[in-house]
Amino acid sequence: MSHRSESGFEFDPVYEPLDGFDPAAKLGEPGQFPYTRGVYPTMYTQRPWTMRQYAGFGTAAESNQRYHQLIDHGTMGLSVAFDLPTQMGYDSDATIASGEVGKVGVAIDSIDDMRVLFDKIPLDQVSTSMTINAPGSVLLLLYQLVAEEQGVSADKLTGTIQNDVLKEYIARGTYIYPPKESLRLISDIFAYCQAELPRWNTISISGYHMAEAGATPAQEIAFTLANGIEYVRAAVASGLDVDEFAPRLSFFFVARTTLLEEVAKFRAARRIWSRVMRDSFGAKNPKSLMLRFHTQTAGVQLTAQQPEVNLVRVAIQGLAAVLGGTQSLHTNSYDEAIALPTEKAARLALRTQQVLAYETDITATVDPFAGSYVVESLTDEVEAAAVELMDQVEEYGGAVAAIEKGFQKQEIERSAYQIAQEIDSVERVVVGMNKFKIAEEEPYEPLRVDPTIEAQQTARLADLRATRDQSAVDEALAALKKAAQGNDNCLYPMKAALKARATVGEVCDTLREVWGTYVPADTF
Repeated sequence: MSHRSESGFEFDPVYEPLDGFDPAAKLGEPGQFPYTRGVYPTMYTQRPWTMRQYAGFGTAAESNQRYHQLIDHGTMGLSVAFDLPTQMGYDSDATIASGEVGKVGVAIDSIDDMRVLFDKIPLDQVSTSMTINAPGSVLLLLYQLVAEEQGVSADKLTGTIQNDVLKEYIARGTYIYPPKESLRLISDIFAYCQAELPRWNTISISGYHMAEAGATPAQEIAFTLANGIEYVRAAVASGLDVDEFAPRLSFFFVARTTLLEEVAKFRAARRIWSRVMRDSFGAKNPKSLMLRFHTQTAGVQLTAQQPEVNLVRVAIQGLAAVLGGTQSLHTNSYDEAIALPTEKAARLALRTQQVLAYETDITATVDPFAGSYVVESLTDEVEAAAVELMDQVEEYGGAVAAIEKGFQKQEIERSAYQIAQEIDSVERVVVGMNKFKIAEEEPYEPLRVDPTIEAQQTARLADLRATRDQSAVDEALAALKKAAQGNDNCLYPMKAALKARATVGEVCDTLREVWGTYVPADTF
């Protein structure tokens, strides 16, 4: 019987010591270059990873209620899901937003909604991750403005905006502006946070969505790190010093059920990134070399059939993330293949992490798999395959040039097609879906989003426009337009516009007017 890894490597039935393996060079000590064994010397032996739960649906008030429930159940960090119009920089009353308001996340149109979203949540005590990309600067500034209203100073705010637009061109599609302008805005965010929000993670460079689209583990880290290189180049080209912004870079990966390869993937990614930052960019600060990352369990591996089995999958995936040394973790709810998670399902997902942290012994020692013949061998194999793909991206001229040629997308689609074929032929077993099926599924009542949300948001927007100082909004948006046309940092006039109650759509439309929108080439 043949066993292949997700990246295509043949598994050996028995692994022996690796020839010429040098632990000092390949592993080092935990918390030291090349960080194979983890970015911190003690890892979880002193405290566990940050437990985040990704949540957001309907109105800001409904999502706020869910956040309070999660905090009451022991969540250590919030993770905000935004609806599709917000992700694309449109207001809820825009024609193009019709039918999508509040469906896959919370609708945020202005500072009014952001106030409600974080009502009575102490922003100096929670860490907040926001899954927002093209309008990432807008949502970050709204968060800062609400914190200021709470009396929380900017240096107390901790969290992350995803802000990773390049992967949107590759695997997800919620881009707005062309790549050059997107990179300019990201560099502005780096500079703004360096000056104003020193503890904020300015970007979460994401492989998760590429993995969900079908990327192998090797492709996931290769294309993610290649995007990271592009962001660092753009920031350095804008005049920023690498050691001033690189310590705030973070990454976002998936955790699959293939536990051994996932552990190897995380270890390989740390090793590659530390070498790139030291050798290619001359980073001197040890924190600039550290690949710190958030992990989410694999949504694409959840099944609508026999959804309770997903509880087992998520536990294994969460275990892989922890054994791989993640800094924070979101465990999916077992019912997410059907609909938005119910409160009970979200609580069970959090309890999964708590069992791992407090009932097992995996937090007792750093990098439990260090020296394992199979894991060290897999780490080397994943590293070599990823570096080869990264070299191919460089041959195109970097991540943006490769994106414009469709390289990453084509590679991922090829892998996705192969996975689909294997599932159809039952070469790849999916328990409960193509094997071990049951004749009749048990009834399940999913969480349903209120269909009147769109009308509610439209009414809120009408009230906002009727009660705000329109001349102040117009003046602030004009200042934003001028900054976008020139070289000034866009976030300062953007913040002034949002404080004057300009909407998310109005801010993004101002930038659309100057920069245009991205239209993929035929080869993309």
